Amino acid sequence: MSNINEKMTRYRWVICAMLFFATTVNYLDRQVLSLLQPMLEEQFHWTDDDYGTITAIFSLFYAVSMLFAGSFVDKIGTKKGYAWAIGIWSVGAAIHAVCGVATEWWTGLPNAEALRTVAAGSDLAAQISVISVTAFVVCRCMLALGEAGNFPAAIKATAEYFPKKDRAFATGIFNSGANVGAIVAPLTVPLMAKYWGWETAFIVVGLIGFIWLGLWLFIYKKPEENTAMNAAERAYINQDGNENAPEQQAGEAPKKIPFFRCMTYKQTWAFAFGKFMTDGVWWFFLFWTPAYLKAQYNMTGTDIALPIAVLYTITVVGSVFGGKFPTYFINRGMNPYAGRMSAMLIIAFFPLVVLAAQPLGFISYWLPILLISVGASAHQAWSANLFTTVGDMFPKSAIATITGIGGMAGGIGSVFVQKGAGMLFTYSSGAAVSVEGKTVELTKEALAQGATILREPMVFMGFEGKPAGYAVAFIVCAVAYLIAWIVMKTLVPKYKPITVE
Repeated sequence: MSNINEKMTRYRWVICAMLFFATTVNYLDRQVLSLLQPMLEEQFHWTDDDYGTITAIFSLFYAVSMLFAGSFVDKIGTKKGYAWAIGIWSVGAAIHAVCGVATEWWTGLPNAEALRTVAAGSDLAAQISVISVTAFVVCRCMLALGEAGNFPAAIKATAEYFPKKDRAFATGIFNSGANVGAIVAPLTVPLMAKYWGWETAFIVVGLIGFIWLGLWLFIYKKPEENTAMNAAERAYINQDGNENAPEQQAGEAPKKIPFFRCMTYKQTWAFAFGKFMTDGVWWFFLFWTPAYLKAQYNMTGTDIALPIAVLYTITVVGSVFGGKFPTYFINRGMNPYAGRMSAMLIIAFFPLVVLAAQPLGFISYWLPILLISVGASAHQAWSANLFTTVGDMFPKSAIATITGIGGMAGGIGSVFVQKGAGMLFTYSSGAAVSVEGKTVELTKEALAQGATILREPMVFMGFEGKPAGYAVAFIVCAVAYLIAWIVMKTLVPKYKPITVE
């Protein structure tokens, strides 16, 4: 029998720390490619459209995988579901290292330097591009399959270990791992690529995932089975009781909501639309900021490490404090959903500063970086609260499933953003036709080889070429959150939890 005056243990924060480190690894794995893009672009003769294809297919496969990942985690449980997820994505991250070897073998070229020195616009350069893109797509699909399980498992673990009032804060903490991963990656990946080759970066981040996996299997247990926590902490975790629904009687298994029934709720569609409109923005910043610094400021390799690290250091603020922000409204009498939606409306205005990124970019590259960091920080604050609306409205037995459905919608939105960005930047840069009759991107190197201009660079808001394309992209990113909030509020104007009959 427990002592009612015993001091409460804090094992729930150990679980939160594990979720934080898993999300850090998740984004380390995810960002390696974007940081190496300038180097890989030269070695494999990629255009922006090629890179956009790789990131778009990753997003599409991630979206489809998310649809099933949530149900999978709900079915086999948080511990096993998370273990399978990180095991698969760690293998997927490591096998990227063989893409170069596979391309060399297929084309019959001896090494990376031979790939790089093939004439731009030639048939062999086109073959190298197609083969390498295909190889990276296969690896990205395996990475996406595993990474799709991260957020459904993490959100489910949060719902199991935290009461509703603390979930947004806990989500904000573990979600800040995305920022930490994005900080660590630019400080380490370019250096590894410079001294040991780009393949090393993929292998190292894959191995880190297996270290986490070993710790997770040892540490995680359900609260009711966890002997490292006491009755006081379990009572604190379960303080909401059966607020959402009478999910189960003593000794009964949790009642499930059938997958297709989940699709009939407006609450599901509200969450899914919020993800659809905004996930692509975050991934655009993640995948394209290094390419932006190269296109606009001719920065490559280790040059981009500091600005990218600063960008994601700032976003940690939004992730942690954004999750805490709704408590201001909740402590003044609002229910959790209303408090979160009020906070999200305010947060949705912050990305509008990204509209000034291009107009002020001529002063210094630091101004766009700082403005983008505000937008990215707002996204993390938005995301921490958006995820938690699922726990506000759905019973624990359906949380991973609904998170997976929303993740699928976010992935589909990202497909449009990533592929659209690649096409936009290729189009906006103009095109040249080489002396062999091959259409290639308009560059100084192409013109030096005797190419003639086929299409003039795009002009928009006084910008020309790729900077014009980025001006268009930043407008889309800036307004996405307000559009998402309006639609979500229209679908679910008031707090209405789902009950399980």
